[in-house]
Amino acid sequence: MRSQEPGWSSSVAVPCVNDMDESGGEDTRDRTYPRGESALLGDLAQLLVDNPWMKQALQVAFGARERASQAGASAIRNLNLPTGNDVDRLARRLRAVSERLEAVEDALDQITNELAELRRERASSQSRASSQG
Repeated sequence: MRSQEPGWSSSVAVPCVNDMDESGGEDTRDRTYPRGESALLGDLAQLLVDNPWMKQALQVAFGARERASQAGASAIRNLNLPTGNDVDRLARRLRAVSERLEAVEDALDQITNELAELRRERASSQSRASSQG
């Protein structure tokens, strides 16, 4: 038989607002109110978050995850391969270059159109001058 660990109990009663009398204490009568599954899961999650052993376990797990991520990135770099962050950074830079290139293309199109218009104007003025002279 396992001994009861601190912070855990075999049955946990979590009072809700409906279980309290107007003075703020729990009502002496045993009431059962239908509660949503999400409310029950919320209560359970809160109990787990409040448990110091669970907090410590989560901290250890997240720390291990971070160390594993760093070790994986280091191994990838040692193989001279890009990491996910490297690829994301490169993709952002490529998007920025692409946007700038589109702006240059738009300006070049505008200049080309203006040059074509100037050439048409010059050709028409030269044809009028030659027809008059």
